[in-house]
Amino acid sequence: MRHTSILGAAGTLVTGALVAGFLTAPAAGASERVPGGAAEARGVKTAADRAAKTGVKWQDCPASWGLDKPIECGYVTVPVDYARPDGPTIKIAVDRARSTGTASERQGALLYNPGGPGGSGMRFPRRITTKAPLWAKTAKAYDFVGFDPRGVGHSAPISCIDPQEFVAAPKADPVPGSEADKRAQRKLAREYADGCAERSGKLLPYLTTANTARDIDVVRAALGEKKLNYLGVSYGTYLGAVYGTLFPDHVRRLVVDSVVNPDRDNIWYQANLDQDVAFESRFKDWEAWVAKHDDVFHLGATQAEVQKGWEKLRATAKEKPIGGVVGPAELITFFQDAAYYDSSWVPVAEVWSKYVAGDEKPLVQGAGPDLSDTAGNVAKENSNAVYTAVECADAKWPTSWKKWDRDNTRVHQQAPFMTWSNAWMNLPCATWRAPQGTPVEVTTHKGLPQTLIIQSERDAATPYEGAVELHKRFKGSRLITEKGAGSHGVTGEANPCVNARLDAYLVDGKLDAQDVTCAPHATPEPPKAATK
Repeated sequence: MRHTSILGAAGTLVTGALVAGFLTAPAAGASERVPGGAAEARGVKTAADRAAKTGVKWQDCPASWGLDKPIECGYVTVPVDYARPDGPTIKIAVDRARSTGTASERQGALLYNPGGPGGSGMRFPRRITTKAPLWAKTAKAYDFVGFDPRGVGHSAPISCIDPQEFVAAPKADPVPGSEADKRAQRKLAREYADGCAERSGKLLPYLTTANTARDIDVVRAALGEKKLNYLGVSYGTYLGAVYGTLFPDHVRRLVVDSVVNPDRDNIWYQANLDQDVAFESRFKDWEAWVAKHDDVFHLGATQAEVQKGWEKLRATAKEKPIGGVVGPAELITFFQDAAYYDSSWVPVAEVWSKYVAGDEKPLVQGAGPDLSDTAGNVAKENSNAVYTAVECADAKWPTSWKKWDRDNTRVHQQAPFMTWSNAWMNLPCATWRAPQGTPVEVTTHKGLPQTLIIQSERDAATPYEGAVELHKRFKGSRLITEKGAGSHGVTGEANPCVNARLDAYLVDGKLDAQDVTCAPHATPEPPKAATK
């Protein structure tokens, strides 16, 4: 689950490149068919059978996609509505890098989703072509396959507002100082929801996790795979859990890393409230680390001193946006990376340190918009649009503003870092103009193999309880806990205790006889040449 944008100045747009012929409104009863049942099950089998016959026409990737040879690209055709497999279709963009091992070592395709909702997995094959050391053993066994989920990137992309308007800054301070501030943010959220309906309304009822899971099964068939090997991170774990529930006998190996709590009651309103509390704790972890290295960063010798510095920076930006474009909203988005990923600890601290030392340029460049990067801004807007559309469509959201106000006011008291910014980002779901469904009941069905669950103990974006809940629901699964760590996306970190077990599972199909607790990966070390 990735939060990078805060509604404030307005929403954002890109024209949705829906496949020609998709001009009809959602079929009557669509709200009852999302996430669906027997009709969708028949539809996905029909689509998968067709895809198995057609396959993927692999070609060199378009130059604009930034995916060099030997990575290959193609498309898989899927129904917009699986209850109507002969109705309108869209194309799902896929890419791959072939396995590096011998023919006898190859075990098929490994499909990847990085999260979001709204994230693209198209760069996953580069882990083979760039010879990423953590993936060398797995690369011998598998073709690495990425894809853009429906609505994302090159797969019938949706939009809710002009991209340049979406990134425009500074946005309003997300922490309301008055009822007037709340009314203004509510108006922006309503306008964003309306923009989604106006620009992308035909696809919105079908942008669900369940439908993306069905798309994955059609991709599986197009790849010629009887059973799927899947790696999902963040929201990709929920997508994997739903896939494993709907298609248990189509799963060969399933790895989920940094796990969304799949409980129906958690999807998605409660998940965001829980996330706010977890982000507060992880942000304090980072502040304590910054204080430990006060000789390098000079931002405070204790966590409390660093926190005071953060509050001062925030107040300064509120009074007068830094560089004219970095206000509190932009600061939260930028500093949030430090709570997400350990790899951001040093860069974020360095930028802040330079600002305190009198150089504001790195902060303006890092936290402010780049209006010249039109392609990047289109991608950011699209990602946010899909995030909103999927979360709004997956489940019914509260429509009472009193409930939103009460819950977020309460959580803000203990977790002020990002509670209100998160609330405004999700508030379009309260006035969503497309159907909102019922989440899939994630559980074990016959045929589901043992799943490998990997989770850091202090993850902010997907709190630890999510891994515990999925572990209960997927019988026979194994849980690897990275104790004391909190980086989001454990499989991307160098930790031999984790890395070796991931390889053993994917390459040899071996799991430990019981759950495992690993020591944390190495804590980032700042360069001694950092700002003085």
